[in-house]
Amino acid sequence: MTAVVPVFSPRAEPRRAVKRGYPGDAGTVRLCRTLGAVERLLYQRLVDAVVLDVKTAPTAALALPARFPRIPMFVLSALRADDGPLLAACDAAGFAGLLVEGVDNAVAGEWIAARTAQVARREALADAPKLLRLTDRLQLAAWEEVLRRVGFPTQTGHVAAALRVTREHLSREFAAGGAPNLKRVIDLARTACAADLLGNPGYTVRAVGARGVLQRFIRGRTRSRI
Repeated sequence: MTAVVPVFSPRAEPRRAVKRGYPGDAGTVRLCRTLGAVERLLYQRLVDAVVLDVKTAPTAALALPARFPRIPMFVLSALRADDGPLLAACDAAGFAGLLVEGVDNAVAGEWIAARTAQVARREALADAPKLLRLTDRLQLAAWEEVLRRVGFPTQTGHVAAALRVTREHLSREFAAGGAPNLKRVIDLARTACAADLLGNPGYTVRAVGARGVLQRFIRGRTRSRI
């Protein structure tokens, strides 16, 4: 299971344009016919970015970035020269970028994929391998896989299977050279993700906890106490 990018537009072509250009290994694009469908995904799945036609439902669309400021939201609309006030409102509302329907369709998916919440989290954790003493190629590959799966329940076996090694071998090699064990690193990454999600006023602790991390900490089921 991967993070999703909801795309809301009443027209099929801009929705398809984002889906065509979005890298498959970066996540899944979900095509939404209503803004309500976007909101349901925000509460049901880990959302990496949101793409909206603000001209279709301007009042509701303009309210979303303030509720979810840690999730980049982008405008994809058929804009005209007299849409200046709407563009100013989008900027004031906190939209992260603007794409013009019919002009930017060819680059929309790739452009959005480079500016998602996942990308921002990775940048924030850029120094983590050094701090965690991860230097070996297998250690770094495991760290990348942990980040890729960070929004979902992850065990050492999941990471080992993705890297095509045994769980025992991965556990032993990952902790070499003074690095923490892999289970603690998984806890660290998931806790950082939960903290980032809680930066969105639209989420409650209960909503984020349902994703697994906070409930496990409350019940003492994590290996670390970060």
